[in-house]
Amino acid sequence: MKKRKEISLRKLLGIAGMGWMFDAMDVGMLSFIIAALKVEWNLTPEQMGWIGSINSIGMAAGALIFGFMADKTGRKNVFIITLILFSVGSGASAFASTLSVFLVLRFFVGAGLGGELPVASTLVSESVPAEKRGRIVVLLESFWAGGWLIAALISFFVIPKFGWQVALLISAAPALYALYLRIGLPDSPRFTALKEKEKVSSWQSFMKLWSKEHRRQTAMLWIVWFCVVFSYYGMFLWLPSVMVMKGFSMIKSFEYVLIMTLAQLPGYFTAAWCIERFGRKFVLVVYLIGTAVSAYFFGTADTTALLMAAGILLSFFNLGAWGGLYAYTPEQYPTVIRGAGTGMAASFGRIGGVLGPLLVGYLVTQKVSISTIFTIFCIAVLIGAATVLFLGQETKRKELV
Repeated sequence: MKKRKEISLRKLLGIAGMGWMFDAMDVGMLSFIIAALKVEWNLTPEQMGWIGSINSIGMAAGALIFGFMADKTGRKNVFIITLILFSVGSGASAFASTLSVFLVLRFFVGAGLGGELPVASTLVSESVPAEKRGRIVVLLESFWAGGWLIAALISFFVIPKFGWQVALLISAAPALYALYLRIGLPDSPRFTALKEKEKVSSWQSFMKLWSKEHRRQTAMLWIVWFCVVFSYYGMFLWLPSVMVMKGFSMIKSFEYVLIMTLAQLPGYFTAAWCIERFGRKFVLVVYLIGTAVSAYFFGTADTTALLMAAGILLSFFNLGAWGGLYAYTPEQYPTVIRGAGTGMAASFGRIGGVLGPLLVGYLVTQKVSISTIFTIFCIAVLIGAATVLFLGQETKRKELV
């Protein structure tokens, strides 16, 4: 019986993680595609910033809408809808011939992606025993690193020779297989146990999130999500372009970012190991501080060796923190508002994802130094770490209700 349960858990992790990986492939390649489009479409820094930001606008809308929907119609249904939206939008993006069309399609890609990620972590959280929940959700998030690694490989080998359109089609096609697997996935046992009369409206969910019982964790999550997403998308979507600004060729910058991306996997795995031993708060605070320090040294690096070392540590700590955040967020709320709570926190965070890339584009245009830009992200991440430290409550091995 125990063996069958473990196999079922691995299957859930694999199916959810596969979709996560394809999402990461798309987001990861977007950073390389932005650098390629700058050359092909002669984009300004502001236009480059808008490509990253429109993705986050879509993610904010998707997280908000699909988070509420997950509490009404079920985690599995939303899980399927969001992947369809993402796959179709991503594949269609390859045929865009103007920036305007590309931006519209990227909005829909972002909506699918933004809805899928919080709902996936909620579904897995509600399907896993308390003593394994944190580790399994972080391992789910580790598929993101696999997707980024594949994205970096495709970008390095495909984009220079065959173009960004081919790269986008490669990322969209396998997602259809994940969709096929997802149809046979059972819904969350906690959601299916909810009686119809226990479900609440979207407005009631919102009021519950800001009630006296939940307002502290809601405020904490919204601040942390904003800080983490603002810094992540501001730094990582611009990473290949920043390397070019520091004097490297596009091919060489792709190569270096590929090396940095490899550090994401040990970042996730160490976070997965630590999260059940030392707790969620420990992982978030330590990994966020590590992210902040790495961001500072990456921005101020004046040698290739220091730049690479800081970039590797930045990937290691930042993605480990992401794993902790996705494990921590669903644990803050009861089942009846868990989808809405997780989705709204992610949605508010995506506002930071809009502002981060736009800020970089604006500051680059104003000739602000890369060191100053990365210092801003360093400060933002430290604010997030302090918020978890002072407002967060430990949820290690907490039974979900």
